[in-house]
Amino acid sequence: MNVENIRLINFRNYKNIEFKLNKNLNIFIGNNAQGKTNLIEAIYICATGKSFRTNRDKEIINFCKDEAYIGSSVRIENYNKFIEIKLHRDKPKRIRINKTELESYKDLNSGLNVVIFTPEDLKIVKGGPNERRSFLDEGISRIKPIYNYNINKYKKILFQRNNLLRSSKFRKDLKELLDVFDNQIVKIGTNIILNRYEYIEKLNSISRDIHKEITYKQEDLNLKYITNVPILEDRLEMEKAYLNLMKKNLKRDIEYTTTEIGPHRDDIDMYINENDARIYGSQGQQRTIILSIILSEVELLKNEKGTYPVLLLDDVFSELDESRKDFLILFFKDIQTFITTTEGEDLKSMEGLNKTIFLIEDGNVKIGG
Repeated sequence: MNVENIRLINFRNYKNIEFKLNKNLNIFIGNNAQGKTNLIEAIYICATGKSFRTNRDKEIINFCKDEAYIGSSVRIENYNKFIEIKLHRDKPKRIRINKTELESYKDLNSGLNVVIFTPEDLKIVKGGPNERRSFLDEGISRIKPIYNYNINKYKKILFQRNNLLRSSKFRKDLKELLDVFDNQIVKIGTNIILNRYEYIEKLNSISRDIHKEITYKQEDLNLKYITNVPILEDRLEMEKAYLNLMKKNLKRDIEYTTTEIGPHRDDIDMYINENDARIYGSQGQQRTIILSIILSEVELLKNEKGTYPVLLLDDVFSELDESRKDFLILFFKDIQTFITTTEGEDLKSMEGLNKTIFLIEDGNVKIGG
């Protein structure tokens, strides 16, 4: 799997550029605010139909223009896909695959799997539970597209249930209506919890080994899935226990007008040598945890899909020592990888690798040495 080329028109600070990409290593070098991350973002949008930086398409369009375009040829095993995305300032985006237009970006099945690292990913460790749930949801959706459908459906039913709780004192039929919502929530919620549990178990197994290698066997990383619903081997028994918990908690739900039981309260605990990494981990340790997890996602996707995803690394070398850089370079040498870095970054450690260096300056791209 690899991205063969990309064309951008009025995409952020790129007016009209087109260039071929290396099937192995692509390095975007330039000072800050020159457009390096914009190139990573464009590839990510081709894979997912959305940006990792904003939910507003109009922010992606060059502010002097009303439309923007992204076009890319992607090689997936033995066939090619031509992905085109047209962004409008005042209309929904339009996506075409091999000249066939999709009804919605949610229908996008580009076949292009990507795993991304950005400095913002530190929020997975340092941020709140919502950051970690979003990380889980995105990772599982890459493997099981139906999971994203279940998440969206769950959120809609949960929203309706919470609205009902807020109007509870005005409703005589509250119990009957809640029974309907609760039965739906339990079915979908159980699916989500089991998917998350399975994903964390697999990710933990891989990330533990990677983290041990990165830290010269000095640190043990352990990820633990936290949910307030008991996980049972028998699915029907688990659904029954889940439903009983919701009924027991109903008085409290009515008092606080919100649903307290379910996967929307899930979290991930992260431990380094049995110490909570969020509390006791240094900045360097937390960054290494994220790196271990991101690389584990790459391996997990390979195990599940049979082929490596494309790896997007935005400013990954910042604050990494030489040994961690060397480990990372060894890891991605056979994977199509896109790296952003500053002009002063030492690239000697990448000598001998099949790579293309792109020099980025004020929205212009030149092939480097």
